[in-house]
Amino acid sequence: MSAPMIYELRLPAKMDPDKTYPALFLMHGIGSNEQNMLPLVEGLQDQFFIFSIRGHLSQPPGYAFFTIEGYGKPHREVFDEGVDKLTSFIDYACNQYPLNEDQLFLLGFSQGAILSMTLGLKLGKRIKGIVALSGYIPAFVKDEYTIQPVDQLAVFISHGEMDQILPYVWGVANEEYFRKLGANVTFRTYPVPHTVSLQNQQDFITWITEQLLK
Repeated sequence: MSAPMIYELRLPAKMDPDKTYPALFLMHGIGSNEQNMLPLVEGLQDQFFIFSIRGHLSQPPGYAFFTIEGYGKPHREVFDEGVDKLTSFIDYACNQYPLNEDQLFLLGFSQGAILSMTLGLKLGKRIKGIVALSGYIPAFVKDEYTIQPVDQLAVFISHGEMDQILPYVWGVANEEYFRKLGANVTFRTYPVPHTVSLQNQQDFITWITEQLLK
């Protein structure tokens, strides 16, 4: 079975052939690539299978998972295709590697955060945790997607208070939306623009590590 998307894989250094492992799926921002996300999760590779996925669309100087119709509004057909491809990739990874399917995590920045949250809503109990760094949930996802129960989902949402690309209030809206659905939400803000600060990184690494123990 060939992979439906291009990806980089990081494996635990010492693997037990009789064990299954948690998985962390990384999704980059627009114009970036699969290499860009890996430094953010340095230190987790001993515990996780880490899949850093490349967007399937060319977006110089890198790639994208979907295109934008307007401010905060992806092109619906292209977005749906990206969601479907990522869902297929998660299925592929679960079939090809010794993964613990009770411990699947999604982590994305910007466009990757948008998709991480969308996939969490679409896949529900298949996903244990989401880290959404500076994203939003498209209106058509809330209004037209079939939203699965997320009462067992853990979500780490962060946003820069000076974000000049995706407004800070969108991060607040993400937190409110997931909380109303009954998810276990952690919301963190940082005095930065559209980026991931060192403190943000340290906070979500700690959060992910804590989720493994639950």
